[in-house]
Amino acid sequence: MTQENIRNFCIIAHIDHGKSTLADRLLELTGTVEKREMKSQLLDKMDLEREKGITIKLAPVRMNYKDYQLNLIDTPGHVDFSYEVSRSLEACEGAILVVDASQGIQAQTLANVYLAMAADLTIIPVLNKIDLPAADVPRVTAEVISLLGCKEDDVLHISAKTGEGVEAVLDTVIDTVSAPRGEPSVETRALIFDSYYDDYRGVILYARVVDGEIAKNAELAMMGTGSDGLALEVGHLSPQMRPDKTLSTGEIGYIVTNLKSTSEAKVGDTITLKSRPASSALPGYKEVKPFVYAGIFPESNEFYEDLKDAIEKLALSDSALQFEPENSPVLGFGVRVGFLGLLHMDIVRERLEREYDLTLIVTNPSTDYHVTLVDGSKKDIKSASDLPEQTKIATIAEPWIKGEIVVPKEFVGAVIQLISSKRGIQTGLSYVDAQLALVAFDAPLANLLTDFYDQLKSVTSGYGSFNYELADYREEDLVRVDFYVAGEIVGALSVMAHRSEAQTLGREVVEKLKDVIPRQNFKVALQAAIGGKFIAREDLSAFRKDVTSGLYGGDVSRKKKVLAKQKKGKERLKRFGKVDIPAEAFTVMLKRD
Repeated sequence: MTQENIRNFCIIAHIDHGKSTLADRLLELTGTVEKREMKSQLLDKMDLEREKGITIKLAPVRMNYKDYQLNLIDTPGHVDFSYEVSRSLEACEGAILVVDASQGIQAQTLANVYLAMAADLTIIPVLNKIDLPAADVPRVTAEVISLLGCKEDDVLHISAKTGEGVEAVLDTVIDTVSAPRGEPSVETRALIFDSYYDDYRGVILYARVVDGEIAKNAELAMMGTGSDGLALEVGHLSPQMRPDKTLSTGEIGYIVTNLKSTSEAKVGDTITLKSRPASSALPGYKEVKPFVYAGIFPESNEFYEDLKDAIEKLALSDSALQFEPENSPVLGFGVRVGFLGLLHMDIVRERLEREYDLTLIVTNPSTDYHVTLVDGSKKDIKSASDLPEQTKIATIAEPWIKGEIVVPKEFVGAVIQLISSKRGIQTGLSYVDAQLALVAFDAPLANLLTDFYDQLKSVTSGYGSFNYELADYREEDLVRVDFYVAGEIVGALSVMAHRSEAQTLGREVVEKLKDVIPRQNFKVALQAAIGGKFIAREDLSAFRKDVTSGLYGGDVSRKKKVLAKQKKGKERLKRFGKVDIPAEAFTVMLKRD
């Protein structure tokens, strides 16, 4: 196929606005997939994606239509995967922006539009779900026009479910998206926009050839990670793998390599040929760093090896996953895992439970902190229990995020109140149109980890949408809040908190622990403390057996004697008795209600 007849484009949208359904219609319309093989969300290969109705792993596919080669990338819509989305956009010249005609523009729509504009793509606005009774086409069209500054005729109205208006989308792609620019005769450079590990074939890369070409059996070099490999097979996806002799300039396809792990060929890296290496890599590559950490433990210690093997296998195909062994006196052996965000954590947990048949205990998620010690040395801690003694610490810095919330204007007050309750600072307020407001703010990441999204949905009646990116680390007055059960510290429950919020947090958690931990035969004290100072306490009262039921009549001193004996026994139990802490106690932070 000549370069002039190639079109590379992707579909971007807020989560659940109909990207995958539109991709299904395009595959059907171009005859890429036969009717009998068609099923909904065809490009979403995981069961998890179908159940949740979201795209987790992006998928490229090649279609042929009117003598043109159309390469489509179906991208994830969630904020956790924004780096992958930005690399996919770099691999394209055009983007179809899908907006739900009933919901209108939302936070992730805006974030993806900014990414597409930064990558200098041709944006084709498409209004989806116009067949729904709740669709408000004039209002949402006005929102899109004010966002993109386009004309009313540029906004296409479609229903991806019924197929109405979808053909116009393909014609617009051919007419408005430019052909790929690239030099076939210079040194080869190709952009990796996704990679995964196949149990039978090794690491498979999805790449866009920017300059030159890659042939089967070519020796490859990764410019970012410095690793070398061999192209065992090259080809395109339609949507199954179809081998080709070469991948030429401007084309998107897959490369089967002999690499052992995706950490050797990361998303955003540049592939070149060993025999004729390029002098400079493609811009935009960066190491993706996790900033949400949680401990994952098996329900019983005998399953620790199974958990470790399962995480290692998952990490082969997910280079963003980082883990290290962890030991807890209560929960035994486990692993501390770093995630890109809460959705990423949720997906990894579900995959471990489903694909590897494990029952897991996941501790409260936290973030990482930069600690500067009195002697000038620096330390990066991922768990509150790793914090050095208070006397050795000079400063503690925590990560802050830049966030944007898109919400109907009548909820602006409630949203600003919610932000300030999380120690956030509102930095801007603008209006997308007469109805929609955009609230910009800075906030500490740790305060948004557990239930911020749920609270946002509550205060905005489900209309608010939220997008964020990591900003910087700021020094704050942070302390470690420890929790004691029957006088013994439970390290896995320790959390970092701002001094102004520590007492409230301590009280909340102690009250919840009282509900979760079962009563014992002796009185149990549940306490929260900062250093050596206790800031909250609840008592679990003991079970009481009626030891006087066997007595009848006689002197009152007999009754007192039996009760004194029982009291003595309880005192002894209190000294030697062990409190069995159930798994739910370690997730009390996640359940704020």
